[in-house]
Amino acid sequence: MANSAQAKKRARQAEDSRQRNASQRSAMRTTIKALKTAIEAGDKETATTAYKAAVPALDRMARKGIIHKNAAARSKSRLNTAVRAL
Repeated sequence: MANSAQAKKRARQAEDSRQRNASQRSAMRTTIKALKTAIEAGDKETATTAYKAAVPALDRMARKGIIHKNAAARSKSRLNTAVRAL
């Protein structure tokens, strides 16, 4: 448990940051899930639209440090390959 005022403040900030990151990560996963659903259904138009929504979400998370930039690039590449295969 934090004893100093500085440590208490950092604990509060860390909790706020954790909740914000979790919310943003969840939103990113939702966009990816919508894309994967469209791919599985074989709907190329919906998949293309969903891909265009998922790419900025992945880039935003990488820019904010919520996911690693290489993880974002890898996800974009794999999703794009799946969309193009339709």
